Amino acid sequence: MTIRVNVLFFSVLRDLAGAGQLSFEFASPVDHPVLGDLLNALYADYPALENWDSRLLLAVNAEFATRDTPLCEGDEVALMPPVQGG
Repeated sequence: MTIRVNVLFFSVLRDLAGAGQLSFEFASPVDHPVLGDLLNALYADYPALENWDSRLLLAVNAEFATRDTPLCEGDEVALMPPVQGG
């Protein structure tokens, strides 16, 4: 089964990915992908994103998520840098 998700990049991450959003399809069939699987694949395609790994805020379908959050067909994943105030 092929699973496709929509990935949204915010702030500086948008510049690093070269787009505000993209559609991502897991290259090989994955029965139960999790957010960590997606991040690893994105880091392979966009290595500069990995520099933000420990600071990323993650969401799936507008709810905060962790790397072990399961992904399903059509999910919307958001990658955000830390919120800064001032």
